[in-house]
Amino acid sequence: MKRRKLRQQKVKKAPFKREEFVGTVSMTREGYGFVEIPGQENDIFVSAPKLRGALNGDTVKVVTTKAKGVGPDGKPKRIEGEVLFILERSKLPHIGILQVTRSEAWVIMESRVMPYDIKIPINDLDKWFPDTEENPRDPKKISGLKVAVIVKDWPRRAMAPIGELIDILGVPGENDTEMHSILAEFGLPYRFEANVEEAANAISTEITAAEISRRRDFREVTTFTIDPADAKDFDDAISYQILPSGNVEVGVHIADVTHYVRPGSIIDKVAFERGTSVYLVDRTVPMLPEKLSNNLCSLRPQEDKLCFSAVFELDEKANIINEWFGRTVINSNVRLDYDEAQQTIETGEGVLATEILAVHKLAEILRAKRFKAGAINFERPEMKVQIDETGKPIGVYEKIGKEANWLIEEFMLLANRRVAQFIGKPAGRGAKPKTFVYRVHEDPNPEKIEALRKFVHLFGYNLPGGESKAAPKKGKEKAASEKKAAPPKGLSKEGKGIAAALNTLLGKVKGSPEENAIEMMALRSMARARYTTDNYGHYGLAFDYYTHFTSPIRRYPDMMVHRLLAMYLDEQPSQNKDEYEGMCKHSSEREQIATDAERASIKYKLVEFMQDKVGQIFEGSISGLTEWGMYVEIEPTKIEGMVPLREIRTDYFIFDEENYRLVGKGTGKQYTLGDKVKVRVVRASLEQKIIDYQLVSEEVTE
Repeated sequence: MKRRKLRQQKVKKAPFKREEFVGTVSMTREGYGFVEIPGQENDIFVSAPKLRGALNGDTVKVVTTKAKGVGPDGKPKRIEGEVLFILERSKLPHIGILQVTRSEAWVIMESRVMPYDIKIPINDLDKWFPDTEENPRDPKKISGLKVAVIVKDWPRRAMAPIGELIDILGVPGENDTEMHSILAEFGLPYRFEANVEEAANAISTEITAAEISRRRDFREVTTFTIDPADAKDFDDAISYQILPSGNVEVGVHIADVTHYVRPGSIIDKVAFERGTSVYLVDRTVPMLPEKLSNNLCSLRPQEDKLCFSAVFELDEKANIINEWFGRTVINSNVRLDYDEAQQTIETGEGVLATEILAVHKLAEILRAKRFKAGAINFERPEMKVQIDETGKPIGVYEKIGKEANWLIEEFMLLANRRVAQFIGKPAGRGAKPKTFVYRVHEDPNPEKIEALRKFVHLFGYNLPGGESKAAPKKGKEKAASEKKAAPPKGLSKEGKGIAAALNTLLGKVKGSPEENAIEMMALRSMARARYTTDNYGHYGLAFDYYTHFTSPIRRYPDMMVHRLLAMYLDEQPSQNKDEYEGMCKHSSEREQIATDAERASIKYKLVEFMQDKVGQIFEGSISGLTEWGMYVEIEPTKIEGMVPLREIRTDYFIFDEENYRLVGKGTGKQYTLGDKVKVRVVRASLEQKIIDYQLVSEEVTE
């Protein structure tokens, strides 16, 4: 009797603790949203009524209200909350279609993150479309244009948010309109202001004898560039010569952008704000005006050019005997594209064949050393969209990297690594490293590695060893551990162990049916690379020291590195760490925005490419699983679309998160990542940039 009573007793749950956070709203088409909290992996779900008028990208104060469900780790599956108030409206515009009558103007939304149309005060149209007695505004002529609008307010009793037009993008469907829409959506400029162009055009093209005298002269040393066939700027070059000792000297010469772009100048301010060049499918939006990127700082052949260089004396086993960093002047002998260089490597014949073959041999040794040290060898195919002269997509193909690409890559990596080590690892006991900009890729999150370990176990594989250390405890113990912690000095021992285990795993699954699925999950377990003044090393490359030195034409952090290196070569004191850390954070944010815009342009073109394929059937493999859908990559283009679970009529499928699979409630049928399926294209929506597939058969194809 006593035992029965004990069983019937209810276990008291600990009361839910309400907490307040500041975060950013990520909204859905259905009207609900998620508040992403900096430093927290899990976001907070907020239903539409509890958003209190907050929209996508707004900064809000949110309070947690309850937890729903418990995951296999004992943590809540979902935390719910409500917005207390809006701290700041997003400055990023929404893109939509303008609809105008005589008395009202609206922007009709077709976005996945904006469920409400936006009202525009009718008088605000006067700035863009003047309405005069001589030339009255015709609503029919301006309705239907694609525009960018920023939400300014949402009065409490108003049915819709109030916005302000900030740009007229053009006729929907036209290539320029759609690419400009993507740039506007991410707050990216697509032109330079006139005063910036004027400042660039005023820069002198003359290289004076006095300037040359301050530099190491490489104009008589054999030098070449290797770039894509369609490249317009050449920001790196390689020089090669045999030294009297029998060793070779390889110079990595980078355009000396900071010679022309001075700190605090208008060009510098614009470059910092942009942070990076942006590469859409059909165009490049440069960080620097064309006068610099395609002229002064482009290492064109048969022209004297100013560079910042990393020069290495190497023996036949690619060991570094000596190194030198400093400003140079070069004159490139020849410009090669990757196909030309590859042909020379394969045939042994061609322009500068002796030099290219010698440098290629060294690059192969460097590459082998890097992977032996634990660099992770991901080999997922990189797909490219082929477009015609009008911007219309006409094909999707796999970009294949060959030895010519690796040749350039290895020497750029060498320069980046050794520059970082030169500053970050000072000689002499007790010497402290000076403030510097590192490109870091930290150890994977232990929870993600554990999830990967469980996932590969489903296929019969193990991910042994290399477990990361447990997270520090909270409270006083955490504070004490942080106080004692030494400054970061490259990769952790635990991280190297994980990398070794991961490489072993990737080698074992090579060529297997589950290779794609496991490699995809491994990629998702990786941290995101970023810029910082703290040196955590680069996990993916297996470097204890790494920076970005080699592309100052297109990345502002490389300009920061050039300036710091120049200061320290001149024996100037260490620079302000906090100032540079703020610049690093800004650069990382701009890089992510540019990446998101580039992906959006690719997605748009892929959807456009699939529009005439609606109804066609393709074979593919499952690339992602969620509680609402199955994502499938079709062959041979790897174009991803979603099969909504609600559209699978033969059974009710439930997402088993712990085992990363879909399970049919009635039939018990299972789908997991990497499974082969056949799908039919049912929708390709350009407005929402989405592709929907439908399972053709519940049978998995072999």
